[in-house]
Amino acid sequence: MEAMTMPFHVKNDAILTNVAPGEKVTFQLHVTETESWIDHVEKFDVSQSVPGRVPVVSKSDFHPEAITNSAATSNSKNPLRNYKFTNELGHSVSLSDFRGQAIALTFFFTRCPIPEFCPRLSRNFEQVQRKLSSMENAPTNWHLLSVTFDPAHDTPDVLKAYGASYQFDPEHWSFLTGPQDKIAEFARLCDVKFDPDNGLFNHNFRTLIIDASNHLQMVFPTSGDISESIVQELIRAAGGTNRTTKSSLSYVRSGSVK
Repeated sequence: MEAMTMPFHVKNDAILTNVAPGEKVTFQLHVTETESWIDHVEKFDVSQSVPGRVPVVSKSDFHPEAITNSAATSNSKNPLRNYKFTNELGHSVSLSDFRGQAIALTFFFTRCPIPEFCPRLSRNFEQVQRKLSSMENAPTNWHLLSVTFDPAHDTPDVLKAYGASYQFDPEHWSFLTGPQDKIAEFARLCDVKFDPDNGLFNHNFRTLIIDASNHLQMVFPTSGDISESIVQELIRAAGGTNRTTKSSLSYVRSGSVK
């Protein structure tokens, strides 16, 4: 699997002064209901095995620049466009079912313990749903899709209970699961990398905006508070008149996710 970076907070930048990019380190991860951070960062010999500690650290910012895309020349198509995933209600759902709607799509898993990771992605969608639902003259042709890459645990019942904790409205927000191989293929097509790790997952972040004409409009490669940006992109996307500049997804090089 290709390498990925996952951002972690530190409360004291001084603990990173003796760490260089690419070096292997161990650290202690602290998690509360609202935040996480690392400390006790130490280098270790790559030939040694250090059980129970995470040999990765990243200084990456939680807010990298969003990627705006435009139609290229290839005619690649999404082979999963019509594949039937399963939503939180146990119903079969395909991407093609949302034709004519602006879509915000992200990947997550319900057991994610880091508040700034998957829970932040879900809070973004919760805030987007609330803002668009209460906004005067807002478009109504929009939908949020949260796709789990932990289908063995995240059954429809688990997804429904998880969605309820974020006050989801199934008219505008769906949680999808499916066979592991199809989820992995879908994630790869969306440039999402994930790797099982002791019952959890290491993964990167992608929130995709697809317009009502089925063209990729924007990719947010971050887990930060981007709810307002998603709202504005969905409003634009609902008009279905957008095209993309440079696709970061293999299947949308034509600017289409048909």
